[in-house]
Amino acid sequence: MQAAAGPGHTSPFYWNEEVRLGLRVAFTSTGAGNLALHVGSDPEGVRGNRSRLEDDMGIAAGSLRFMSQTHSDRVAVVDGTADVPDADGMISPRGTEPLAVLVADCVPIVLADASPAEGGTGATAVVHAGRAGVGNGIIEGAVRSLRGLGARDLSAWIGPSVCGACYEVPEDMMRAMARTLPEAAARTRAGTPALDLPAAVRRQLEQSSVRVEPVQGASCTLENPALYSHRREPGAGRIAGLVWRA
Repeated sequence: MQAAAGPGHTSPFYWNEEVRLGLRVAFTSTGAGNLALHVGSDPEGVRGNRSRLEDDMGIAAGSLRFMSQTHSDRVAVVDGTADVPDADGMISPRGTEPLAVLVADCVPIVLADASPAEGGTGATAVVHAGRAGVGNGIIEGAVRSLRGLGARDLSAWIGPSVCGACYEVPEDMMRAMARTLPEAAARTRAGTPALDLPAAVRRQLEQSSVRVEPVQGASCTLENPALYSHRREPGAGRIAGLVWRA
């Protein structure tokens, strides 16, 4: 469900649910404003957007953790430090730290283990998976790291991203990825070669024995003006995938 917005305030959430007792997963919309410091020329505006988002999430000011994302295969474990890791996967071993992943066409993924009361670790994670990330194993790396920390009952939520009918690529690029991930092969509405990154991500999660949970209304960032899309409007902003304990 979407969080209620106060008078004169647009909800920052495209989708926001309590997915397990006390655990929330959300994906923002353009209503949250641009959340990426590396996009645009208004860092103070971005900090203001992040501060308002923390208020809407009901978490402490300055507690939301972001990554410096570079389409790498690096997974960082954060546990009480204030650093911004250079990574495309980020893990909170006990799920105590609110986490964010930024996208504007790439696939945002949230992962969570069962709670300690259910025999799990309570660990949470976020992953940034574009074409490079799908190809370099960032998803498998994040799952492997979570399991190395004791996670055994993992679920995943896949947020809005560019769809297979919109992500046109050269034929050889599509064929190269399809050799190991047939689900990635797609065609645009014009019949040109494309990549279906959400389908590829789902397949990689399933191959890693991760349960993929539904996200109602998840749609294509390029087609939906309520979401930022680099392809539609380069430099406009980034939405966030979020996980936190309420």
